[in-house]
Amino acid sequence: MDRAGRRVTMARPRRTPLEHLLDHVRAEPSRTWSIIISLYGDAIVPRGGSVWMGTVQQFCAHLGISDGVVRTAMSRLAADGWLTRRRVGRHSFYALSARGHTTFRDASTHIYTQQPPRWHGAYDLVIVQGASDRDTLRAAMAASGFGALGPDMWLAPAGQARPAAMPDHLVLALSGDDASQRALAARVWPIAGMAAAYERFLTAFRPVHAAVTTGRALSDLDALAVRVLLVHEYRRIVLRDPILPAEILPTAWPGAAARRLCAEIYTRVLPGAERWLDAHALSDAGTRLPRARDLHARFTG
Repeated sequence: MDRAGRRVTMARPRRTPLEHLLDHVRAEPSRTWSIIISLYGDAIVPRGGSVWMGTVQQFCAHLGISDGVVRTAMSRLAADGWLTRRRVGRHSFYALSARGHTTFRDASTHIYTQQPPRWHGAYDLVIVQGASDRDTLRAAMAASGFGALGPDMWLAPAGQARPAAMPDHLVLALSGDDASQRALAARVWPIAGMAAAYERFLTAFRPVHAAVTTGRALSDLDALAVRVLLVHEYRRIVLRDPILPAEILPTAWPGAAARRLCAEIYTRVLPGAERWLDAHALSDAGTRLPRARDLHARFTG
């Protein structure tokens, strides 16, 4: 009540873009270890790959993740071979392992620079003969962007590179009208599910996009948090996307809109995120991690 006895309604504090984003992340089956991997792959690896655990804890605390949960996640990543640990006095420093570097090198092209291939108007149908290890073949074909049409039959846009080591195989060309080509793509690849995932990504990050493109200021730590969560959510989708030519995808494909949105947000938050790392990311020598190079080239290809 005010002095005249009138009821006063207190305005609720305006929620930040990061708070909206964290609501989305908490509703998804994300895990702390997965967010830490995104932090390393996107932000720490370009600076050498090793950082004080206190830096990771400070970042995660900003997301509402406790130090104990972070320690457990880091120990699990080390036990699983993703990170290596080095103690200097009372402090622990974690570096991405050789396995982790290889994985991120392969994933980086897909996340930051992958563009839809040119459509040549036909598919390659690969018929494999006498595969001795079907599970290994299936993983290799999927990693190369092929979809399974049937037992021992794999489909990709014409010209797609095939795995280096393949059993004996035949290659046939398949062509048809536009509707038939789109229908075949929808049969072979989970296009509807991919579209739904991209739409969820767009819904989650549009408020952030609106904030950063209208000049709303973010703290440097907020900027790093948005950057890491952006890549974290985007990579979970795009690494499952075979990246097909636009001609065989539904019209107004949300994957294209998601990439544009991701690029625009990343570019806007990158300077503040890098400033926070400049000031707080410590190496095992007790010095600041070196500046990363060429980050502005990400998402511009």
